[in-house]
Amino acid sequence: MQTIAAVVFDIGGVVQDSPLHAIARYERERGIEANAINHVVVATGERGAWARLERGELTIETFYAHFEADCRAQNLVVDAHHLMAKIGEASVPRPRMLEAIRRIRAGGRRVAALTNNWLTDTPRRGPRGEQTTRARLDPHFDVFVESAVVGLRKPDPRIYALVCEKLGVEPPRVAFLDDIGRNLKPARELGMATIKVDEPDQALRELGALLGLDLVS
Repeated sequence: MQTIAAVVFDIGGVVQDSPLHAIARYERERGIEANAINHVVVATGERGAWARLERGELTIETFYAHFEADCRAQNLVVDAHHLMAKIGEASVPRPRMLEAIRRIRAGGRRVAALTNNWLTDTPRRGPRGEQTTRARLDPHFDVFVESAVVGLRKPDPRIYALVCEKLGVEPPRVAFLDDIGRNLKPARELGMATIKVDEPDQALRELGALLGLDLVS
């Protein structure tokens, strides 16, 4: 394996708490069957409202009605405003991840964010006036690639090639962390080293071993 010169981090579920946990809480509160919302996202695929949101074809404000319609077509009633508010509340950075990023950059390696996200009609501010994820986290990264800005979303192989290009580093010299297995496969096929993030400290130990750095203690 070549020496790793750059590290790419997913945001939700890696640098921040997982939106999947927020969706699960919403389902429990509303008495919805577990994973029902994810089933809608998967069933509607690339033409569904969720994929269109993450590619920037819909803003969050125009997404609500489209996603609720997708859900109704699958016999599911969802309040999209409330659901996305729950996800927004869970978008809290993990301090140990930010510290690990600081150590990686201090050691001379470049660091990028690669995230499937969405646009609002009020740039850099969310629906309740809070700073967007990009505005909060931008200072921690050398490169920040957002699906809704570039019009591509994971697991499209082109978005992984794009982040490597922006880093100026060939894929075999890049490590990538994500909490969703299907998002790791295309990166691995490009030659990137991949780490699945189930538990943050374990993932950081794996990354530290790869880089020869202490990222936990």
